This record gives sequence, C-alpha cells and structure tokens, in this order.
Amino acid sequence: MSMPNADRGVSPSYPTILEVLERSARRHGDQRAVATPPPEGARAGLVGEYAEIRYRDLQELSDRVAAGLAQRGIRPEDKVAILSRPRPEWIATTLGIHKAGAIAVPLDPMLQTAEIHRLLTQTDSVAAIVSGDLVDRVEGLATLQFVVVLDPVEKRPKRVLAWEEFLSDKTPPLREVSPQDLAFLLCTSGTTGDAKAVMLAHENLTSNIEGVLHRLRVTEEDVVVSIAPWNHSFGLIALLAALRVGALLVWTNDYANLAEIMKRYRATILVAVPKLYHAMYDRVIQAIEESRMRSLVSRVAPRLIGWQLKRKMAGGRLRFFASGSAPLSPHVIQGFRRLGVGMIEGYGMTEASPVLTFSTPFNDKPGSVGPPLPNVELRLLNPNEEGIGELLARGPNVMRGYYKNPERTREVLDEEGWLHTGDLAYIDEDGWVYIKGRCKSVIVLDTGKNVYPEEIEWELSHSPYIEEILVRSGRRKGMEVIQALVYPNWETIGKSLSKEEVRRLIWEEIRKHNENLAHYKRIKSEQDVIIVDQPFEKTSLKDIKRYLYVQPKSPSGPNDKSHGDA
Repeated sequence: MSMPNADRGVSPSYPTILEVLERSARRHGDQRAVATPPPEGARAGLVGEYAEIRYRDLQELSDRVAAGLAQRGIRPEDKVAILSRPRPEWIATTLGIHKAGAIAVPLDPMLQTAEIHRLLTQTDSVAAIVSGDLVDRVEGLATLQFVVVLDPVEKRPKRVLAWEEFLSDKTPPLREVSPQDLAFLLCTSGTTGDAKAVMLAHENLTSNIEGVLHRLRVTEEDVVVSIAPWNHSFGLIALLAALRVGALLVWTNDYANLAEIMKRYRATILVAVPKLYHAMYDRVIQAIEESRMRSLVSRVAPRLIGWQLKRKMAGGRLRFFASGSAPLSPHVIQGFRRLGVGMIEGYGMTEASPVLTFSTPFNDKPGSVGPPLPNVELRLLNPNEEGIGELLARGPNVMRGYYKNPERTREVLDEEGWLHTGDLAYIDEDGWVYIKGRCKSVIVLDTGKNVYPEEIEWELSHSPYIEEILVRSGRRKGMEVIQALVYPNWETIGKSLSKEEVRRLIWEEIRKHNENLAHYKRIKSEQDVIIVDQPFEKTSLKDIKRYLYVQPKSPSGPNDKSHGDA
C-alpha cells in the first residue's frame, strides 16, 4: 500500500536554520524567544527566576559564539558538542556553531561520563560547551581541543575556558552555509541500545518545520510550554518551530509547578510526553470523583470541567495539548477531548527530523497519530491480511544517514529514498495512520497470530493498581506465551500486602481487562505476571528502554536490577 501526499501547498525549496532565525530576529526582535529554569545550583522551582532572552539578543549572542569558535580554530564541518540542560545559551551556542559553518552535537545531560566520552569520540567532536555541573564529565578527553564552561566553577581545569572569556566581540566569520549542509548530529540509542549519530541537514529540519506549520496554526501570539529536552529531536523541533513564527517557548522540568508556570506565562500550547498526560488525566478524574458536584457537572456539562482546567493551568488561553515520543492512551485522548481540551498526537523518529504525522485537536479517530505532513510520503511494506505492514516514509525531512556507519544506514534507507521506520502500522481509508508496534517487538504466537505489545499495554495501563507495564514474549512449558512485567502503583495498593498478594491483585485486574482484548492477545496465566521491584529504566523522554527487557539474559532480567520474582 502506498500513500503519496496530494497536498502541494509547501514549497520544495527550504532555507537554512540560520535564515529562519534571522528572519524572526528582524520581525520580532524585542519579543521574548525562550525562557528556561535557572542553571543547576540556583533555587530551582521558583517561576520568577526563569532566564529569558529576546530574539535580538539571541542573534547577538550567537554572533559572539561564532566569533569565539572561529578565534579558537573551529572550521567548517568541525563538530562541536553541547552538554547542558535547555537554557538561552544552549540555542545561542547552536546558532553560533552553525554560523561558524560547523555541526552541532547536542548530548543528553543525563548520560554518564563513559557514555559521553564514547559519543564525543564517535562523532569526532573537537570541542564541547558544557554547563558547570557537567564539566567533570568531559575532563581528560584528549580529542577535545578545548572546553567552554557556561557557569562559574570552583576549580577550572586546564583547557577549560570560562563563558565570558570564550565569547568574542569581533565580527564573526562570513561562512557560506547552504540548506544541504549538515546542521546536527543527533545521537539516538535505537531499539537495540547501540548509539547511532543521525546526520540532519539544515533543510531536513526546516522542511519539517514548514510541514508542521502548514497544517498547524501557530503564531507569534502563542506561548509554547515544553518539557521535551532540546537534545532530543522532539524537543528540538518544538523549539525551532516556535522560534520560526516568533512565539515564546518556555522549557521546564519542574513538573510539580507546571500549572503555575503555564499560568504565569499564559501558555497556549503544552508539548509533553504521554506519561505526563496520563498522570494529569488521572488527577483530573480523581478530583471529579472526590466531589459529588464535579461528578454531576462532568456528566451533564463536561466542557465546564475542561474550562476550569484550562483556566487553572493557563489563565484560559490554553489551545491544545501536543503529545509525542511514545504511544498515548486513546482513553486519555477521548477523556480530554470530552472535557473540551484539544489533544494532538504526533508520530515520528529522529531519522525523520522527526515529525511524520500528527492528528488534529478534536477528531473522531482516537488511537490514530493522524495523516502524514503535506511534504511527506508514506507506504506500507508487505501488509498482512489485517492491512498491517512496516511503515516506510520519504520526504525532504529524511536524514542523510548515520555518521560513519554506511552499513546501518543501508539497513534503514533504501535506494529509492524510503526510510524503513521499523514500526508496524495500519493506514485507514482517509490516510490516517495507526501505529501497531515495533517490528522487533511484535510477538508471533505458535498459531501464527501477531500480537502487538503496545496494544495490550494501553489496555492494562488503565488499572489504578498498575504504575508501569511492559508486555513481552516468554516461554512456559515449551510454549510461547505473552508475559506482563508490572511495576505496581504502591500509592494505591499500600504497603501492607505481600508480594504474592500484590501479584494476585494485579492478576485479577489483568483478568478483568482481558475481556477488552481478543482472546489470543490475553495474558493467560498468573504465572505470566511478573512483579518488578523498581520502575523500568527509561530514556530522557521517559520512554521505557524496551530492549533491556524484551530479551532478558537470565530469568531475572537484565543484570537482576529490576525484576523481583521473574
């Protein structure tokens, strides 16, 4: 099945990231561009202390970064790493790297020293710009010509420059940067845990921005609050799209004060991951159930509850929620929409810069990630009798390949330019996409039936006793079975029950929810329920690192770290 896109409204010629941001600086110079929490060590959690920068100042600071890089020998196509949580200096550094003709390598600040050293070496990074609390993680790496630290530190090691010492007031070099030039190397762990550096050109990202904005109306009047980190493609595209239209993007990791932050900035859009929306919806439902009046109102006039929620969270300006990076429960989507709160779910991957599809705030297709962007083509490879096949994508947003890894590149990019996503999907008659799971995680039963773990996880996660769940293939008495690894919701269950009692409680919950699943998709025995002692290991976007659990090396799981009675 192939689905060429008929919408020709988006120009096939795309600018550089620098051109996009320079245009915004000219048009919106005095407006605020980004706001972020204070650096680590300041009094985190106080909304009033957020650091803000205006468009004009962002341009000026990026010029000083570009001049500083050139002054210290950075040449076109050199790789410069950024290791920091989001802050104004982060985006100024990125633009400065591009102005110097170099390539930015944003790294996850949650990584450990050995991982950081490995990625810096793998990407051939020659310099690094880091926050003060992370400078020790790049010390001693001989391949780095110099390191710049963004914050004051007690003892500054050799080859480490202070931020103000590094910045230069000289005129930055005039480097010719084309849309085809590489802009970023984004490191992704992939489904097998091995790091790959995705090569993204300027036009990959700017075409994705234009594709998103062609369908979704975002203007300079919007305030986007995002919790997605900028070293991740989801957070990066949210940032660049907001800056493209002159909006204000507020990044925060302060979940406890999220409503206060949104209200203070009068947010219109929230960009977050499913875990946050699931928790948010659970709190809304709990508040409704605890009040007889709210319960009555939710049945008679649910949108009044939604109006109160939007007023509490953002002073009444909230337009919609946007979710990405992992599957969102259709139950939560329908619940928020019933309350009059718009909910958009998107789908993509770093290799696609990253957005391939997204839905609309109010639609009657919960569970769908929407149709493709207007400049993206989709097709299904070898669909089965249910119309489910591997999703392939093609468009100007598709990566150049994996850095210095042609073999892995050939595995996912074919000669016709199709990106093999590794995701199984169904496309309905309207062109809307439904993601069914990963090719590698699909469970093929002895009967020949395909079982998609994500579908079962969605259904079972509705239980108030289940905090986290991962469904995988297992074997019992020589037969392939479906197993559920469960981290219980101890706050709901309490601490008085034994582990066996907890497992029986969870098993009864699973039996109840099994009724909503086809017979072959059900967990068949209490023996296939495994209670884990700790939350699952996750990425910076709170996605479970499934590859650690789907093929355990021993009956107790990877390194025996997280499984109790497996």
